[in-house]
Formats: sequence, C-alpha cells, structure tokens
Amino acid sequence: MKIFSPAKINFFLHVRGKRPDGYHELFSLMCRIRLFDEVSLQIGGIPEGGVEIYCSHPKVPADAANLAHQAARLFQSQLPTAQGIKIHLKKHIPVGAGLGGGSSNAASVLLALNTHYGNPFSPKHLMEMGLKLGADVPFFIFQKPAIATGIGEKLEAFEGDLKCHILLLYPGFSVSTAEVYQNLNLGLTKDKKKPTTNHLKRNRFSPADHLTNDLEQFTALKYPEIGLAKEKLINLGAVGALMSGSGPTVFGLFDNADTAKTAKQTLSCDNEGKDLQLFLADPILDAGFKLIDL
Repeated sequence: MKIFSPAKINFFLHVRGKRPDGYHELFSLMCRIRLFDEVSLQIGGIPEGGVEIYCSHPKVPADAANLAHQAARLFQSQLPTAQGIKIHLKKHIPVGAGLGGGSSNAASVLLALNTHYGNPFSPKHLMEMGLKLGADVPFFIFQKPAIATGIGEKLEAFEGDLKCHILLLYPGFSVSTAEVYQNLNLGLTKDKKKPTTNHLKRNRFSPADHLTNDLEQFTALKYPEIGLAKEKLINLGAVGALMSGSGPTVFGLFDNADTAKTAKQTLSCDNEGKDLQLFLADPILDAGFKLIDL
C-alpha cells in the first residue's frame, strides 16, 4: 500500500500559557497542504509484531526513534492480530522544518493500517492513539482544516475561506521545536493580530489581520533568514507571510497563482549556490486520504 502524507502550515499560532505538565496551551488554525511524503507499507513477510523501516533521507532515523515506526508498533499493540510491517518513507517534506512531516507520516501509518484491517478503530480512538506519539498527529488523522486548542489535540473543523496559493521557503537548516518552546518568552507574545474563537466561528480569516506566530520571536531572532524571507515574499506580491510552526520554513500567501509562480522563479534565480528550497502548494480543504494498492 502507498499513502501520500501531507505537510501542514499554521495560518496563525498563539501560545496561551505553559501548563503544569510542561506542555504549552495553544490556539492555532492549521491546514494540510499539497506537499507530500510517500509512505509505502508492506504487510507481512517479517515476524509477527515486527516493524522494519527504511527512509530516503539520511537525517531521518530508520529505527524505533522514527514516529512512523512508533505508530506501527502502537497499532500492533492495540490490534493483536496485526502482522509484521515494512515501512518505506520517501521524503519530500523538509525535515525539522515546522511542516509536521514526521507527525504526518505517523498519522498516515495509523490511517493506512486501520483501513487495511477493516477500520477496527473509530476516528476518535485513532486520534487518541496518535496523541501518544505527538501533539500534531491527531490533526493529520482529523483530515480537515481545524482550529486547534489544548496542546493542539482539541480540534474543531474550520469551514471558512482558506483558498489561496502558497509559496514555501525552506532555508536549508532545521530547528529544534523543544528549543524554541524552552526559549519562548510568554511576556512578548502580545501580538494585536490575534483573532478570537468567535472570529473564526464566523468563518472569517484575514491574512492581513490574523497572520501571526508567537514562536517567531525566538526563531527569527536566532535566524535572521526568516525575517528576510518574509520581506522577500511580501515584495514579490504575497498578501501575507509567516513562519510555520516552530520554523524555520516561511510561507507566503498569494491571491493569484501566476504571481506565486513568478515569485518562485525570481527566488530560484537568486538561490544559486544556496541551500534554499522552494515549493508551491495549495491548501487541502477536503477530508479523506487516498490509499493505493501496490
């Protein structure tokens, strides 16, 4: 089986406070985008309860440290009749980029295995399983644009207008999410652009009014490339630009597909000899995922 495992962006991300358990309370608008890893699964052929994983990216662990591997083992523990599994990851989503690639891979494994075995677990149960692996995993199982609260696990479908064209700039280095949260100064997260839940329940999202990310304060200070990338995108016609998640990927939102393509071409010409990666992607606004039999 093969499943296409999408990236995500945060149209806004606010940190409301730190919890006694060390996690942070969040308020975010999240959306999957059309930038995919490929996750291939082979059921059987290895000892029952075993998991083998292979990955195309040298910096991604091909062992029990990989979230996709952990997802397979978790599924096996919940369904004793599950067979051994081989997982092949073909990475296209940059690693450690604030785009949720690892969480998406884990969610894809859970969704694919649940489908293969005839849906023994409800979506709610599957999301509870995903939360054991990481705060973003339930969102990828939810499969819709969502208002996320709690640590990111409380999800409410967002039905508002998110139609746009997205240009992603990955500067070629990864950022530690744990380090970003450890250095977050909550006293500085007072951006006036913060929307309210009522704003969003009225299905209103405005890039000019709401595009903000509290985690930028640390990441952009440490990596000035982030601020420069946002400036370039705005100068090339983006209606707004923001760092996604804990970074360092920056995205620009464009009203016009041709403007976004021209911006990508311009930045590509400026990128000679640099590690910058550029991706054009649209939001995924519909639910569901595609499982392909190989």
